[in-house]
Amino acid sequence: MFANRNLRRLQLAMIGSTLGHWGYSVALVVWAYDAGGPSLVALATFFRILPAAGAAPFIGALADRHERRLVMVTSDIVRAASLALAAGAIATDLPAGLVVLLVAVAGVAMSAFYPALSALLPSLTDTPEELTAANVTTSAIDGLGMFIGPAIGGLLLVATSPQTVFLWTVACLLWSATLVSGVRLVAAEKEDEQAEETPERLLAMVREGFTATIREPGARLIVGLFAIQTLIAGYLAAIVVLIAFELLDRGAAWVGYLEAAIGVGGLLGVVMSASLVGRRDLSAPFGIGVVLFGAPLVLVAAWSNPAIGLVAMAIIGIGNALTDVGGITLLQRATPDAIRARVFSILESTVLAMMALGGLIAPLLADAIGLREALVVGGTLPLIVVVLFWRPLRRLDVAAPPAQPIDLLRGVPLLAPLAGPVLERLAIDAREVRVATGQVVFAQGAPGDSFYVIADGEVDVSVDGGHVRRQGRGESFGEIALLRDTPRTATITASEPTTLIAIDREPFLGAVTGHAGSAEAAEGMVAARLAHARPALATV
Repeated sequence: MFANRNLRRLQLAMIGSTLGHWGYSVALVVWAYDAGGPSLVALATFFRILPAAGAAPFIGALADRHERRLVMVTSDIVRAASLALAAGAIATDLPAGLVVLLVAVAGVAMSAFYPALSALLPSLTDTPEELTAANVTTSAIDGLGMFIGPAIGGLLLVATSPQTVFLWTVACLLWSATLVSGVRLVAAEKEDEQAEETPERLLAMVREGFTATIREPGARLIVGLFAIQTLIAGYLAAIVVLIAFELLDRGAAWVGYLEAAIGVGGLLGVVMSASLVGRRDLSAPFGIGVVLFGAPLVLVAAWSNPAIGLVAMAIIGIGNALTDVGGITLLQRATPDAIRARVFSILESTVLAMMALGGLIAPLLADAIGLREALVVGGTLPLIVVVLFWRPLRRLDVAAPPAQPIDLLRGVPLLAPLAGPVLERLAIDAREVRVATGQVVFAQGAPGDSFYVIADGEVDVSVDGGHVRRQGRGESFGEIALLRDTPRTATITASEPTTLIAIDREPFLGAVTGHAGSAEAAEGMVAARLAHARPALATV
């Protein structure tokens, strides 16, 4: 994966984005605790996330409409500017509300980065295995950031001040923006300049994202389980300062150490999740990851020991890595490229809202029923939810296409340039058609509704009643009527029992015309075939 220049730059950019994000989050909760106690911690966490949750679906629509690289660069720059201003506000003792407002702006900008990244990755990979590898590497970098970021943030807090950590984050984000700007986009990522940008169109695109997420049972379940995981993430982000100060009786640096332990566990989880590359059964690791993200909190409640606290946080990190790799890859598989950023923005919106809710609930619940009891509640919730939905979760793996249809599609010249995940999506959308000897697949002059690839058997091609040629396994037909929007130009008849892979018009056109290399190959094939004189047309 690292040999792919575009993926390499994106992953290196993530190092800057992740280091800054986790280091600054430590500075934020410690500043809030010093400035206003647990109540300001809850408010700062809540307003850092809630506006981003509301904005994410609209930003996701823009990421499907505009160049995703540009969306990511803009996100980095806006975050850097707002956090620089927040650092100045802290340094000059301006009202805490202004700091919270600037942090909220940074949160809104952050909500654009990861949906655009998740939507961009599949178009830059060549095989499904490379996509899983890219997600594993992304999780590894997230784990490194969760380890190094809080450690640096905690040490900087001890040596300097919260505003210094904020400025360090600014430098990390500028590093990220520089790297992302150097990604070389494929033609499919070019902005559609003819599409008119209106509020009505933007709302329609947002509705499409919600509809696509709600309509698919698998997408609903994946987003729902991510929501539970990130509810506990927000819960933990707000309560970790209470664990460090009140339960373990340690100072500000231990907030960073506990969060760094999550990062160490994340690295161990990455080692474990590397075994997922090439696997299609990702639902079980995803579900187990969700459980592991919460259950260790019960250990912390049972034993108020710093060593136990670090071990529990490390287990949470392992769960985080498994959840990210399994869940993100499952959702990327299930989502067409044209709406992928919107679906991931719905995911982003959902998880941010749940993080905000978790950050608001945790300190209040700890105050109401006690810190230990609040940890038990947060630790058992993910286990209960995963147990309840285990069977439908396991059925998600059924949707993964077998390798044979993907290999068959990859051998078709006009589909060969497509990225692996796009081929995987086509294989998921495809249907198997069996035709008997002498059965007509379609007749000349009929409307075109599908593209066909021969999986087994042979067919005869005839034009105006005259036999033209015979086609066998791996060959394809039906593209001209779809690409040129014309009636079928030939009759296709099975010469023996034949199995076909049929791809309907909409997914076929979306995949082929949305990729420059595939569109060029398709147009070349159509032109060449049409140039062969009628009635000697070789295919449809």
